[in-house]
Amino acid sequence: MAKILVTGATGFVGRHLCTTLVRRGESVLAAVRLPGLAPVHGSTEVVVGDLTELADFQDVLKEVDCIVHLVGRAHIMHDHERDPEQAYFKVNACVTNHLANQAAAIGVKRFIYLSSIKVNGEETKGGSFRETDPPAPVDAYGRSKLAAEQALWKVASARALSQAMEVVVIRSPLVYGPGVKGNILRLIDWVARGVPIPLGGAENLRSLVGANNLCDFVASCVHHPGAANETFLISDQEDISVVNLVRSIAEALNRKPRLINIPPNILRLAGGLIGREAEIGRLVGTLQVDSTKATRLLDWRPVDPASVELERTVRWYYDNLRNRLPL
Repeated sequence: MAKILVTGATGFVGRHLCTTLVRRGESVLAAVRLPGLAPVHGSTEVVVGDLTELADFQDVLKEVDCIVHLVGRAHIMHDHERDPEQAYFKVNACVTNHLANQAAAIGVKRFIYLSSIKVNGEETKGGSFRETDPPAPVDAYGRSKLAAEQALWKVASARALSQAMEVVVIRSPLVYGPGVKGNILRLIDWVARGVPIPLGGAENLRSLVGANNLCDFVASCVHHPGAANETFLISDQEDISVVNLVRSIAEALNRKPRLINIPPNILRLAGGLIGREAEIGRLVGTLQVDSTKATRLLDWRPVDPASVELERTVRWYYDNLRNRLPL
């Protein structure tokens, strides 16, 4: 049993991860900003305040074996920051670098960082992203995640080999599951409300990862010796088109999807005219992830089929947001 500090424990992925780790019998320290926010029964609350203040965390870290760092400034569709690039780098790169330096100095054995597939890029054409591909982020969020990864490798390599903190970097595509926000929640809401969805002409494929599958993989990386100092791309290993995703959501809701066939290039053009080109691109573009390295090195496979996690997500939506459903 390891003592694991989870930053971002109250977030969407953080809550799922703390649940997974507690069920596995791990000693979980849930890092929270304010007291009274521990997300999961069985975890121990650790108040760390605002990590962006770059405080001294030595007292928090002194008995920690492994850090799972989830805190980050998430991708924001309509960013109102005067300097979004700086805002992303402050949270995603600077905080990660600061925490990693303190962790390495005090002797934390392993630092697991949840990065993003956006480090690789926005779309794939004729193949899947792999760990060996050169990074090609195209926005401030992706660049800040890459900077965080680079900072971690620098921290890990700066120490004597016998004392080095092991680093594990996990790049995930879009994560879904109960509590999800963003495009997945928007699609569920549209289907539930019977809103016409202009994606019937999309013939893309997207790699996704269910929260249960992602958290199971993170938990596997806590102890597995094969994870040390590796970067992994992770997914459900079941790619899906946005059209089939909408149809699966509709089936789970026992509703008929109202898909309208509009060519993707027209949607992209319209998105550009209203300042939502990137958002439309994520819906109609192809992004595939090759996660066979996780299977080869760690003998890991998804614990849940994508259909099970999607049904779980839709059930959560119906149970918690049914007031948004049409009469």
